[in-house]
Amino acid sequence: MTTHKVGIIMNGVTGRMGTNQHLIRSIKAIIDQGGVRLNDSEVIMPDPILIGRSESKLAALAARVGVKRYSTDLDAALADAGNQIYFDSTLTGQRPTGVRKAIAAKKHIYCEKPTATTSKEALALYDEVTAAGLKNGVVQDKLWLPGLVKLKWLIDQGFFGKILSVRGEFGYWVFTGEHEKLQRPSWNYRKEEDGGIIVDMICHWQYVIQNLFGDIKSLTCLGATHIPTRWDETGKPYKCTADDAAYATFELKNGTILHFNSSWATRVDRDDLLTLHVDGTHGTAVAGLRDCKAQAMAATPRCIWNPDIDSPIKYKDGWTRVPDQGVYDNAFKVQWELFLRHVVKNEPFPWSLKEGAKGVQLAELSLESWAQRKWVDVPSL
Repeated sequence: MTTHKVGIIMNGVTGRMGTNQHLIRSIKAIIDQGGVRLNDSEVIMPDPILIGRSESKLAALAARVGVKRYSTDLDAALADAGNQIYFDSTLTGQRPTGVRKAIAAKKHIYCEKPTATTSKEALALYDEVTAAGLKNGVVQDKLWLPGLVKLKWLIDQGFFGKILSVRGEFGYWVFTGEHEKLQRPSWNYRKEEDGGIIVDMICHWQYVIQNLFGDIKSLTCLGATHIPTRWDETGKPYKCTADDAAYATFELKNGTILHFNSSWATRVDRDDLLTLHVDGTHGTAVAGLRDCKAQAMAATPRCIWNPDIDSPIKYKDGWTRVPDQGVYDNAFKVQWELFLRHVVKNEPFPWSLKEGAKGVQLAELSLESWAQRKWVDVPSL
């Protein structure tokens, strides 16, 4: 068995997302399964080094996960020829600095989203890494959620006929921190620290919409800061300067209309924290994070409006669960394995930093629409 050992610089993994999704559920899980098997005679084995500012946090995390290498010296890690990939999950505003250092050190680049605070800089990073001849990618994890995989399968089967509209509902109640333990870090609600649900979630909706439904032609977005005061990690109150909800409508080039509600100030009365309701001429489906249910034209009840009596139709009974097509792995891990294959064997990986720039662009245009209270066109990048 030939083992392709790949050193991975993991910068910023002491944060919640970096620790849980990228380190524990992706890289450590890949190591524990024996690597990424390419064929009967080849396997890719990740060799991570954890990078951050706090040596004590890094040491504790490394011990907890069983990773041997960690350091506060990013430059030294970049100078090590054994480290082939630079992964960045630091704060968005810091990301271009680390990425540019890694490009100069000739490392392949893999990034969390958003890849930068502006689409201009996000596109510049793509141009720079491409000019350097390095492989690159951006995390677009929701494409591998089981519910969305099943939804994509229905689309590919022609189940919907012509897709007419999509309604996306995302969000949950994020406690203020006054009396409860924080669910999300306080910087999420500070615009000056690159917080806000538009910057965070519109990037996701961009790649979900593009990969499942088509290219976006135009949009309108209204943001809101519903909760004006929250309490930080030290228990001190602070003024929220970033949006905690967004109400966006997208028009696609193929004529489909999509509306996405995103909120950290809503209580959940639906099947999942994210649901996509897709209506088509021949059928409808509702997908969550893991499940998907569908109703074909032949199973569609004839509804008659009569508010004077209880409904004779049990609407929830008319849906069929879309069956599993196999075992679904962690979405972050699936994309990590694809990127490792891309680096080692040059297998296709279309989710480049350019795709990340498209997400940043859509968030920018959403903020512009909110500020100017108008529809805005989405130019091609």
